[in-house]
Amino acid sequence: MDRPVEHSLLDTGVQAVISRPIDRIDGPRKVSGKATYAAEYQLENMAHGFLVSAKFGRGRINRIDVEAARAMPGVLDVLVDLDAFIRNPQQGAQAEAPEQGVRDVQYYGEPVALVVAETFEQARAAAHEVVIDWQPEPGCFDFEGRLETAEKPSGGFLEAHHNQGDIDAAMAAAEVTVDAVWTTPSQNSAAMELHASIAVWEGDSVTLYGSLQMPAYNRKQLADALDLPLEQVRIVSAYVGGGFGSKLGIASEAVAAAIASRKLGRPVKAVMTRQQVFDATVRRSNTRQRIRLGATRDGRLLAVGHETLCSNLEREDFFEPAGAATHFLYAGEARRITHDIVRMNWLLSGSMRAPGEAAGMLALECAMDELAEKLELDPVDLRKRNDPPVDPETGHRYSTRQFVECLDEAAQRFGWEARNRTPGGRREGEWLIGHGMAAAARSNLLHKSEARVFLTPEGRAVIETDMTDIGTGTYTILAQIAAEILGLPVDRIDVCLGDTRFAPAAGSGGSWGAASSGSSVYLACQSLREKLAEAMGCTAEELVLKDGKAICANRSQPLESLIGSGLSAYGKIEPGSMQKETRQAAYGAHFCEVKVNAVTGEIRVVRWVSRFASGRILNEKTARSQCIGGIIFGIGAALSEELLHDPRNGKIVNRDLAEYHVPVHADVPHLDVEFLPERDPFANPLHAKGLGELSISGAGAAVVNAIYNATGMRVRDYPVTLDKLLPGLPPV
Repeated sequence: MDRPVEHSLLDTGVQAVISRPIDRIDGPRKVSGKATYAAEYQLENMAHGFLVSAKFGRGRINRIDVEAARAMPGVLDVLVDLDAFIRNPQQGAQAEAPEQGVRDVQYYGEPVALVVAETFEQARAAAHEVVIDWQPEPGCFDFEGRLETAEKPSGGFLEAHHNQGDIDAAMAAAEVTVDAVWTTPSQNSAAMELHASIAVWEGDSVTLYGSLQMPAYNRKQLADALDLPLEQVRIVSAYVGGGFGSKLGIASEAVAAAIASRKLGRPVKAVMTRQQVFDATVRRSNTRQRIRLGATRDGRLLAVGHETLCSNLEREDFFEPAGAATHFLYAGEARRITHDIVRMNWLLSGSMRAPGEAAGMLALECAMDELAEKLELDPVDLRKRNDPPVDPETGHRYSTRQFVECLDEAAQRFGWEARNRTPGGRREGEWLIGHGMAAAARSNLLHKSEARVFLTPEGRAVIETDMTDIGTGTYTILAQIAAEILGLPVDRIDVCLGDTRFAPAAGSGGSWGAASSGSSVYLACQSLREKLAEAMGCTAEELVLKDGKAICANRSQPLESLIGSGLSAYGKIEPGSMQKETRQAAYGAHFCEVKVNAVTGEIRVVRWVSRFASGRILNEKTARSQCIGGIIFGIGAALSEELLHDPRNGKIVNRDLAEYHVPVHADVPHLDVEFLPERDPFANPLHAKGLGELSISGAGAAVVNAIYNATGMRVRDYPVTLDKLLPGLPPV
């Protein structure tokens, strides 16, 4: 993507299908139970594996006693030294796993063995009989006590530290300042579908049926773990029941199932329990964020500081990029945005939906609210005064930026002018009424992606790419793109996803999936149009494709008459100079009303309006669904979601959906979500931008700003539970 695509083939609207809110084409398969998820494949002679986890937070295993487990009914094997088996794959099915395995355990719940039996129940029962003899080692379990040990990440996918100007001098010169610390807890993705894998070998090649978001990448991971050439590994992930980042990479059950299957010479299924998902996959890191804002009396930002401490295991360079949106959202000459890691013996931290913005904007947007109050400015007005004309750090142009328009439209729809203007000043009986708002911003990304599209002699189009659909609507929007460009009804498009035998795609993550995979389908269909035009005897520009017919000048004929025995084309997209020369992002604004009970501290979100600008919307129904889900994510982050680590050993103590509280229907009002018309020719040929994670960004801050407006209490320690409000609530 080295130049803008001024004219998109989707602009013609000839087939009138793009952007329409059509139902998901995979919906009937899902509601009828015909969509096969990872754990549902029925393979002949399949065995079942159950992970055994360490019940201590830091230590070295001396010995794993498996004799009692092996004597249990139905048990086939207990694999205790998985690393040794990986190192010696030539031993094959005849290898005997060592009776003793030495492993350095880094966190409570780390998988150390796999019991394999004829049934899941037998494997689970035997796993409880495995005895681990271990030696304790000093562990790091107190985050607050280790802040001084924080270190700069040595690598990572984003810049860890950015310094521009002298922020200390700018803060000293500012007429009005905010300097405060916000904390967010560890969180779990809590996807509905458990992590699951089924492995089966054919000779020296393995097929893994898994719940995975990025098959092309996961294939490389598994090949590396098993010390196999890439061509000997196949990943199948046709349907994923939610991931939110937790399934970006392969987890323990995938590698363990593959190793066990090879050793036993039969398929092995390994499904994590809900508790194991919480214990041994990935978490969003907790954060400690210091926000510094310095402004002139008229509200012009002079200083923007966002310094984040997060946590991760030793030798892990992933950090929670809480300052991601702070880089470009607001003006300010002096800037300091840093991220440092405190090493902890807690579960691995990694990407969770909207990594960075989801946590970072909980702090930034509340700090902007505090600054607006000190300046005696409307919070909307403060943000508009600091809308920069170009990227404040690079000077690059924004590809598109309708931030102010989102603020204005959402404010008007919400009735912001009639808001409560005095914190704690509006009351209905026991209920304190408050109004709050926050910005939304999320960087737009494009990743390398490929697709094959072919036209059958019957006039159907078949799309093949290993892209996944994790509930976002990928099947449907790819069909809509192809239908619009090829002039076919959607019911004549077959979409085949989630198999690494197909062309490698970017996968579902980072809100790049639709734009990246969609662009590769676009380019393949563009090539097919050129081939059809040649067969029709005209130029591609002259050709009109509609309702399965090719039309040029006064001629019209069925599409299949031009196809012969079939036509196919590949499309490939990858990032280029446009991603480097422009600041690409999507924007939005959230407005909400809350009620806080003055007696109990109960918080209810009762009204919500959001407006977003995110390039071309490919399907209004699936897009709105994504935004509704994201806003609910934000409400949960503000009010309830929190992983609790035992201070003695780092164990996650609320490790199921009964005690890890996500919002339910009763917690969420009607969400008024709409999109501003927009096209971004710098982003991709679709003119679309990532959307799924945009709506999380800032949503929680809107809730917390409304809570302050209702009660007059600033809570900077998330989530805002009633115990944090009760001491300061006004008398009844």
